[in-house]
Amino acid sequence: MAQVIRNNDFSLDDAQEALRDTFASFFTKECPTTRVRAAEPLGFDTQLWRRTVELGATSMGIPEQLGGDGAGLLDLVLVAEGYGSALAPVPFIEAAVAGRLLAAAGDHRSRPWLDELLAGRRILTVALHEMPAGERQLVPAGAVCDAVIALDGAALVLLADPDAPPPVPNQPCAPLAWWTTGGEHATRMVLAEGADARAHFRRAHREWKLLTAAALIGLADEVLGRAVEHAKTRDAFGVPIGSFQAVSHPLVDVLTGVESARRLIRKAAWFADHEPAEAARLVSMAWVYAAEVATEAVTVGLHVHGGIGFTMESDIQLFFRRAKGWATIAGDPRRELQSLAAILIDQGGR
Repeated sequence: MAQVIRNNDFSLDDAQEALRDTFASFFTKECPTTRVRAAEPLGFDTQLWRRTVELGATSMGIPEQLGGDGAGLLDLVLVAEGYGSALAPVPFIEAAVAGRLLAAAGDHRSRPWLDELLAGRRILTVALHEMPAGERQLVPAGAVCDAVIALDGAALVLLADPDAPPPVPNQPCAPLAWWTTGGEHATRMVLAEGADARAHFRRAHREWKLLTAAALIGLADEVLGRAVEHAKTRDAFGVPIGSFQAVSHPLVDVLTGVESARRLIRKAAWFADHEPAEAARLVSMAWVYAAEVATEAVTVGLHVHGGIGFTMESDIQLFFRRAKGWATIAGDPRRELQSLAAILIDQGGR
């Protein structure tokens, strides 16, 4: 087996640029903000989801021998950026992570679920925290999924419930719902147990954070572009407002954050694929930083748009609410700093 040489340049090659551009164009064309609004309050568009599946977004990260395209996490990160920039009301990240988890931990019993996911006939998602029996958890895409993969004690389980719980109303209009491992009519399939179960779960958790970080940076980049365009065309005192340092300097700070976070996310994706033992701290850093950058971007973007930016009719409000919501679905990102500190201490400060 050829040795993988550690990458020091995380620029995209021609194939990756083509992949990025393809999905960016797809989401831009298929998902204007009018479609995002039309999908509220549930936050799910069935037709857009069908088109997303047909384009291969959910199957590309699955090994070829299981019916996928064998793409790596960096490829999925590029798709997630386009998804985030359009605020696409589809569970791309959850389905992509759940599919990879099922492919890694499942066997012949769970193969029909994977096949149904790849065909777009079923939606799977992941619980982001351990789900002990009898305790409920707010699950991303839980309101539109057919099954949830969760860590129940020492077992990684696939939970399917014909009585899927109703969505939980939330300002970001994300399809959240409360799930438990002990639903009255739920079926439960054990995928792995013990150390293997926890290792699979940790990997899926990192992948969800990494792809969500990429989506947040795609969102932040789109907001930056909209704010810059507004600053160039909106006049005050006879000049464009972008000529004022109070406007231009915060925009430059956002640009610096977006580009820095994007490089950190791509580096974390490369390590997750090639040196997973070193990926934990990078993914943690990327997740925290992306949440900070996205929050700053939508705040600056809202201020640049002035009074109109504070109205619900403004598209900036869509981005503001999504940034706040996506960054907190897994919990307060600031708590990730404690996890990051533990990782660094465990690795001797490397």
